[in-house]
Amino acid sequence: MLSVALPDLSATSERLTAALQPVAQFFAGFNLPQPIVQWGHPLMMGIVVVVMGSFVGLTGWRGRVLRLAAEGSLPESAQKPLWDHRKLAPWMATFIALGYTGGLLSLVMQGQPLLSSPHFWTGSLVLLLLAANGALSLSGFGGNREVLRTTHAYLGSLILCVLFAHALLGLKLGLSL
Repeated sequence: MLSVALPDLSATSERLTAALQPVAQFFAGFNLPQPIVQWGHPLMMGIVVVVMGSFVGLTGWRGRVLRLAAEGSLPESAQKPLWDHRKLAPWMATFIALGYTGGLLSLVMQGQPLLSSPHFWTGSLVLLLLAANGALSLSGFGGNREVLRTTHAYLGSLILCVLFAHALLGLKLGLSL
């Protein structure tokens, strides 16, 4: 089996924890029950990923397939799914970014190390991929280039797959706390 030695990030983790500690203490002041602190992030993110993620993915692919089948102008049947995708995808990305922050704060509140979990790294990867995919979209797909539209579609699907693995790693992390 291939093993990769990761650099020691404990000093970076400690600096990040120290930077987040005041915010975590603010939320800890609400005296939230431990199950909320431990399982609130996974529950809320599960809703975002399952409901919003599946809707964004399905509407994007539906619009894409209908557009490609029309071979030219955008048919009316493709306009609604693409419009729905365009409206909801930025909100989904925003909620995922906020959830990422909430997950970090949850770990700080529970006294857990940051940067040492595969769940942290898959979450970071998702944010990077979402940023890249959003940039493709915001660029107008480089002047409506089909190769960039295809890249956007498959990158979006990859993001959903990474989110599934991320959820499994998060469940493993949550059960270990």
